[in-house]
Amino acid sequence: MTSDPTFSISRRSALGGGMAAAAALATFPGPLFANPASEGGSDMPRITTKDGTEIFYKDWGPKDARPIVFHHGWPLSADDWDNQMMFFRLQGFRVIAHDRRGHGRSTQTDTGNEMDTYAADVAALTDHLDLKGAVHIGHSTGGGEVARFVARAKPGRVAKAVLIGAVPPIMLKTPANPGGLPIEVFDGFRAALVANRAQFFHDVPAGPFYGFNRPGAKVSQGVIDNWWRQGMMGGAKAHYDCIKAFSETDFTEDLKAITVPTLVMHGDDDQIVPYADSAPLSVKLLKKGELKTYKGLPHGMCTTHPDTVNADLLAFIKA
Repeated sequence: MTSDPTFSISRRSALGGGMAAAAALATFPGPLFANPASEGGSDMPRITTKDGTEIFYKDWGPKDARPIVFHHGWPLSADDWDNQMMFFRLQGFRVIAHDRRGHGRSTQTDTGNEMDTYAADVAALTDHLDLKGAVHIGHSTGGGEVARFVARAKPGRVAKAVLIGAVPPIMLKTPANPGGLPIEVFDGFRAALVANRAQFFHDVPAGPFYGFNRPGAKVSQGVIDNWWRQGMMGGAKAHYDCIKAFSETDFTEDLKAITVPTLVMHGDDDQIVPYADSAPLSVKLLKKGELKTYKGLPHGMCTTHPDTVNADLLAFIKA
């Protein structure tokens, strides 16, 4: 037992502090730490679709400001847009992002995990919020969602669109798309998800998603952990189904039907949605398409290079 007076003073101080903290907590009007089980409560903004699915969304900024709607990639959530939402909110825009059905805080759906329903969910959200003249920005799978929604949107709802590292026109290799990825790639995704989703959702961001597997890459463990966190929030069945949705859906006719100005942004070192079979082909199908290619940037460039992406988005929106 030590007789160090410093220890004795420190111990008495700690005990006193602990007693004071306990007394404060006893009179605290509410829980100091939120119960995770209550985070999906009625205080979180949601809409309920026709089939009973609850879609969680964020809606920040003045309601009379120009709206920007962000559509996330697989298997993530609206949180993947935190950087862009903060940037544009501080620029005075109204920013909105939702968790796709089966993802994030939305219902972990067994059915409806395909592009037509995804687009219908977005239409329900834009109707609920009565958005007019909005800019819709989609990354990866979210880019496919944007293409399908914008092609069918009610007049006046959409002013511009942006596809970032997006899956259109179609990812899968077919006779009409010989440059696509073979079905075995996506079968491998499905097998890995079923076998060990937690490990799979670590390996993707730690490797090809952000280009962290490239020599000299500046790896961020926080970014990897945040990707894993978002992925594990969603439902395994919905994520499994979504692999088919993002890989096999043909967006050719959607792209042809889009009449608003559309910016296509893509890194040429994208290891998830290969550049050559996506962005250049999409822009050729768009009536008012513009292509911006980013040398050496990865699939997750909105996170790895937000300053570059945000500046180009802002210029396009203001143009």
